[in-house]
Amino acid sequence: MREIDELVNVDEPAWPELQETLGASSVPAQVLPVDVDEGRRCLLQMQVSARSVLGALALNTGGLLVDNGWVRVFGGGSVADGGLPSLAQVNRFPVDFDPVWHPATGLVVGHDVVGGVFALNGGDPSAMGRPGAPGQMTYFAPDTLEWEAMDMGHSGWVCWLLSGRLETFYDGLRWPGWREEAAALALSQGVSVYPFLWSEEAHADLAATSRRPVPMREVIGVAADFARQTGPSDPGFLGDV
Repeated sequence: MREIDELVNVDEPAWPELQETLGASSVPAQVLPVDVDEGRRCLLQMQVSARSVLGALALNTGGLLVDNGWVRVFGGGSVADGGLPSLAQVNRFPVDFDPVWHPATGLVVGHDVVGGVFALNGGDPSAMGRPGAPGQMTYFAPDTLEWEAMDMGHSGWVCWLLSGRLETFYDGLRWPGWREEAAALALSQGVSVYPFLWSEEAHADLAATSRRPVPMREVIGVAADFARQTGPSDPGFLGDV
């Protein structure tokens, strides 16, 4: 076990370089203020240092709102300010450090407003029904109700979010006016789309769907329930928001 000071006080922390990447990106990205104590709690339980992008986000940000808030990247949390929950809260970390605890199915590190879930694979993803290699990013797609391998690690994923390639990634999942609808949401809300994104009707004409803001917990819960009942498999834990 590494103590918190060892994790925080490192040579070559990732945060300055990440700040430069955020500043140079053409993709709108808002850095939320961090709950410092909660960020340190995240770092200690994950046993990652501030030299990593994952550690830098936990220690220095309450999370990121990427592309007008369409994607929410979890960090140290800023719930007291009406912001995002922390990595610890989303992944149900133990209240006190537990050296044997780990997220069984992988670490949830981001959500999008239509119920997509970004997670970092654990040590044996195939045993958990997840694609990809250990330590790689995966995405639970709300239009197919399946996990997809992303073939990149967490730091590569953050750079990818800021690279301008989200437009292609979300082709078929965004409608005219999505920016304004995403930006108007409270950070506890997502967008409920009906007919559902996995339906033939939505696949045929997304612009004709109706949409309304609802609690993010509801957006993810409905997708998870349908995946269990009618989809290819149980998606497992999708994060606590």
